[in-house]
Amino acid sequence: MSKMKSVAMAVVLSLTGTAAHADGSAANGAQKIKTFGCIACHGRDGISKLPEAPNLAGQVQTYLTSALRAYRAGGRKNEMMNTVAEKLTDSDIADLAAYYASIAVSVTPPPKP
Repeated sequence: MSKMKSVAMAVVLSLTGTAAHADGSAANGAQKIKTFGCIACHGRDGISKLPEAPNLAGQVQTYLTSALRAYRAGGRKNEMMNTVAEKLTDSDIADLAAYYASIAVSVTPPPKP
């Protein structure tokens, strides 16, 4: 039960932040994906280069912000992401989320049977 409380607290903490960094800058995020090495797994275009890494292109900005904060706080576990996220400021997170959310994605549903 205490582990669940710890995870819940990390999620709550990850969702709180300063309003000053809520929007982020996609232009700044485009530079920061190079600085923090995001390109290696998630690609410059947000399309994953590795089968174990998710595509981030077009993902909802608030989701990306929440996920990065949870990785930083330790409430969400992934060795690589926890290591990367611990270095991120709220401003970095907002910018990275804004960048990946700004990438337009088109979807083609499978043909009907």
